[in-house]
Amino acid sequence: MTSIDLTAAERAAESAAPAVPADLLDPGFASDNTAGISPAVLGAITDANTGSALPYGGDSVTARLEHVIREEFGSQAQIFPVFTGTGANVVSLQAMLPRWGAAICTRQAHVNTDEGAAPERVGAIKLLARPRPDGRLAPEDVDAELGAQGFVHAAQPLAVTLTQSTEVGTVYSPAQIAAVAERAHASGLGVHMDGSRISNAAAALGVSLREVTTDVGVDVLSLGGTKNGALAAEAVVVLNPDRVTGLDYIRKFSMQLASKQRFVSAQLLELFGTDLWRRNAEHANAQARRLGERLAQIDGIELSSPAQVNAVFPKMPRHVVAALQSRYLCHVWDEAADGDPIIRLMCSFATSDAQIDELVDHARRASTARLAHGG
Repeated sequence: MTSIDLTAAERAAESAAPAVPADLLDPGFASDNTAGISPAVLGAITDANTGSALPYGGDSVTARLEHVIREEFGSQAQIFPVFTGTGANVVSLQAMLPRWGAAICTRQAHVNTDEGAAPERVGAIKLLARPRPDGRLAPEDVDAELGAQGFVHAAQPLAVTLTQSTEVGTVYSPAQIAAVAERAHASGLGVHMDGSRISNAAAALGVSLREVTTDVGVDVLSLGGTKNGALAAEAVVVLNPDRVTGLDYIRKFSMQLASKQRFVSAQLLELFGTDLWRRNAEHANAQARRLGERLAQIDGIELSSPAQVNAVFPKMPRHVVAALQSRYLCHVWDEAADGDPIIRLMCSFATSDAQIDELVDHARRASTARLAHGG
């Protein structure tokens, strides 16, 4: 699967679809961000809402979170709660890079495609984007950019950033991460991981969070909570303190330091101080597999790639896409070689069997109706 001009693909697919205001469409499969708050996380917010507490992370909830993170990621790990994934990525990369530094990523990386140029505009960070059909950076991508080191006319490649899981639904294995990290460290580069969906990736691999971060050479992690059941709760986790500078100050001037931080910390503590992160991610992943398998049983629909995490990329005829887009908010992601659109459907911790059944039935009726008319 490759990343293309989504606007052009959407225009092509939606040309046959009735114009329906977005607010009237079902957003349940548009993103894992459309789900609400995991009930246990909401309960943790309520539990933290008692009495007074020191602001800016001086509270007892944040202290317990710091202990949990050290147990999970190693004794050197330091956590800095923030509000957004974009904030976590920008703060992380600023702390890793001097002003002349650049970060190597894939063209599909979230930092490159979906953060409104925040790394460039807010962080003053040059991104060196590499073409990768599967969305996974490889050691040879690091090698390809190293020629600029020491050349005064070029931004200096001094970090790599990996998106786990990737924007095209693939997952880095521990060995793949280790290979990139080894090549990066050998050349003096730090390793950042955008772990917005790291819970889904670790659940899919059947490993701990440490096994895909600390143990394989990741220096700084953007730890995602919101896509897995939290509310405006993400974090920067420093795994190798030697690779960062001034993160406390950068978080503050990047407007990511919460005054009532106990409510952000409480959510992360509930997720990562228990097995909730894994249970929520396993449910989302399982529902994506179920959705993909059900859709693939319909004539004319096939999966462009297996569902590894909580994203499904089915290829389907345009009239089926049009039918789905008359009811659901869903995005055309790519086009297959035969011209059929590939759409993206996302599942979350809250995706129910009934929601899947309804979408699949709608797609089947659209396919059957066209076949009945000889289309």
